[in-house]
Amino acid sequence: METEMIKVSKNIALVAHDSKKPKLIKWCQENIEILKKHKLFTTGTTGTLIEQELGLSVTKFISGPLGGDQQIGAKISEGKIDLLIFFWDPLESMPHDPDVKALLRLATVWNIPLACNQTSADFLISSPLMGKEYQRDLEHLDRYKKDRKVLTSKS
Repeated sequence: METEMIKVSKNIALVAHDSKKPKLIKWCQENIEILKKHKLFTTGTTGTLIEQELGLSVTKFISGPLGGDQQIGAKISEGKIDLLIFFWDPLESMPHDPDVKALLRLATVWNIPLACNQTSADFLISSPLMGKEYQRDLEHLDRYKKDRKVLTSKS
């Protein structure tokens, strides 16, 4: 069975649509002591705001609509992001909506904790598991890979 360890110090991706950026900044301020213990990754504008407003060090990717969501998704698939907090606006149409859906899908495929709103983020950040190692189950990926080898070998 395939598993992967999420370490005590986590790699956390923070993303927010424009209308949700103030909420995410406020949420980060309220949780700054916890966030300081982890490595933070962001899309461009969100990261700039977090650095300016909170003085937290972040690794910034490009802006979401320019491919930043996909960059974070790639890091998830590489096992380099442990948790995704994405304050997205489900009531606003986004030109890069396929990228957003792909990012949310990758978080699910790779079985990482995902918060899409403040309430979920509050529950995640306050979980006792935030301060512990956690064995992430990736058994479904094992099955997928085996099934694909069987299909490939028959063709």
